Amino acid sequence: MSVIVRIPAQLRSLTGGAGEVAVEGATVAEVFEGLEQAHPGMRERLLDEDGNLRRFVNVFLADEDVRFLKGIDTPVSDGQTLSVVPAVAGG
Repeated sequence: MSVIVRIPAQLRSLTGGAGEVAVEGATVAEVFEGLEQAHPGMRERLLDEDGNLRRFVNVFLADEDVRFLKGIDTPVSDGQTLSVVPAVAGG
């Protein structure tokens, strides 16, 4: 199943400038693995050493934060969109 991943501007150097890429996978974790295979370097920017989402990376499946679903084990369906959104901090 193919999922569209929306890539933030900060990571587009890894995708050759593409803002969206199609990746195969049945879960967020599988999509991230496919993303890493197609665009090396993505995994380390999205996941920590333990394989969990980095603290300042948000991932939305449609409009739902995957942290409130099943995290990277969240199932995805063909044609769905995953959006990678870096957290913004300020003061």
